[in-house]
Amino acid sequence: MSLNHAVIWIDHQEAHVMFLSEQASEAEVIRSKTTHSHLHHKGGEVGSGKLALDSKYLHSVINAVNESKEILILGPGSAKLELIKHAHKHDAKIAENIVGVETVDHPSDKEILAYARKFFYKVDQML
Repeated sequence: MSLNHAVIWIDHQEAHVMFLSEQASEAEVIRSKTTHSHLHHKGGEVGSGKLALDSKYLHSVINAVNESKEILILGPGSAKLELIKHAHKHDAKIAENIVGVETVDHPSDKEILAYARKFFYKVDQML
């Protein structure tokens, strides 16, 4: 593995961005400026009942991995998919480097790293 591997665990409040190698890892947490994640609406109205993610938040997360060659995105809900859509719309180069997207609840940073190491080991074996 090289430091070209990045893993992002994201939900609507924060993103844990980690870069890893066989022996070391670096991490940062990016927090959304949005404080409310649910809208209250009347019955019969169309919509998910959730606010869309702040584009500045998504842009900050994408910029954090702009030099990574392989990116794994994890998360419990729709935020990971919104991040991928944002990448495709605003930075196709980064979108091409996304090698996996998986649903993972709320793991600790150690669990995220262990999951990513296992994932990237398999990806490296295939390449």
